[in-house]
Amino acid sequence: MSGIATSENQSIVTVCGGSSAVVLVCEHASAFIPEGLKGLGLSEADRLSHAAWDPGAMAVAERMAAELDAVLVASNVSRLVYDCNRPPEAPDAMPAQSEVIVVPGNADLSEADRAERARRYYAPFRAALAQEVATVAAPVIVTIHSFTRVFHGQPRTVEIGVLHDSDTRLADAMLDSAARHTLLNVQRNAPYGPEDRVTHTLREHALPGGHPNVMIEIRNDLIATEAQQQSIAAMLAGWVREALETVQGGRDA
Repeated sequence: MSGIATSENQSIVTVCGGSSAVVLVCEHASAFIPEGLKGLGLSEADRLSHAAWDPGAMAVAERMAAELDAVLVASNVSRLVYDCNRPPEAPDAMPAQSEVIVVPGNADLSEADRAERARRYYAPFRAALAQEVATVAAPVIVTIHSFTRVFHGQPRTVEIGVLHDSDTRLADAMLDSAARHTLLNVQRNAPYGPEDRVTHTLREHALPGGHPNVMIEIRNDLIATEAQQQSIAAMLAGWVREALETVQGGRDA
């Protein structure tokens, strides 16, 4: 799937099948803004920027899904339309500003406007993911994101973030694997952590059932090309496999 969809009538959610217990999630897979929202009043550059989606994340998620024989659930709309890693009540579920980018189409949304956005774009994603998690015996939830090298003018040295909420099992094992297998700068809960309210998907779909889970953030200059995406996906899939051998005896991937 490409980052920018072309049809107003395209499916809100992409679900790709797999037979392992791993459920991959890409909440910010697309920069698509439905025609009726008139581009949210953004310039073309802003509509294609990291504020609108996670460049490279879906390509990595697709390749990881192939490596792990995993289910993949992805949102097909821009996170400026609705950020599927946020609950409807969160102000930044439909942000009026993202970093330095003002989003005119999200300014002064009424409660009814917000409820309609959530109904149209979040509810199908949430339902699709919940169904896949419920279908898999002993699911393992892994969400894939990318982040910018510079944020608010400050360069970031972290290259891959391994994020978790209260359940640290899979993250701990992945960080151990990363320490053995890469010289990349891999950090725990960076460049974001649960205090930044970025673990909604984990809280909603993994923690209540006690399912092992992790959120992976990749600096997007590392996944700008197909070759990079394939290399990073293979590396991350290897970490997930090795981590599952530690956490669950390798039964699930």
